[in-house]
Amino acid sequence: MNPFHHDLAARRALSILACIGLALVCSACTTIGPKPWQKDLMSRREMQVGAYALQAAAEDHIYFSKEASSGGRGFAGGGCGCN
Repeated sequence: MNPFHHDLAARRALSILACIGLALVCSACTTIGPKPWQKDLMSRREMQVGAYALQAAAEDHIYFSKEASSGGRGFAGGGCGCN
């Protein structure tokens, strides 16, 4: 048997598997997000980010007290001063 023929078959099989894997990965993203009948549940106050301001403020205070840093969420650096 010709070794070149065997290598070509292996490459073809690998490319077919790569295409199938890519198709599976791309199709997995189609189910992300709420369905139209679920959007009424998502609009409730308790489902919103930061719905409870007092609770969020208390959690921020505890977090920044433990971390010895300040500034809020999304700021770079820590309490060590190495911004």
